[in-house]
Amino acid sequence: MKTSTKDKLKGSLHEMKGAIKEEVGKITNDRDLKAEGKAEKKVGKVQQKIGHAKEAVADLKGKLTELKTG
Repeated sequence: MKTSTKDKLKGSLHEMKGAIKEEVGKITNDRDLKAEGKAEKKVGKVQQKIGHAKEAVADLKGKLTELKTG
């Protein structure tokens, strides 16, 4: 599995875990858990963006290689 795909999957997992923690924090009135959930969601979003960036770089690299050889 490509690292870009792994980053996107891990990012999605962090986002889901963060959303669950945030909701549990709201329900239980636990401000720390709610804040932890929000932070984890943001980490997940960043990790997904890293995966997308890696994919874009790989695509660009492939296109540049094609231009050089073609």
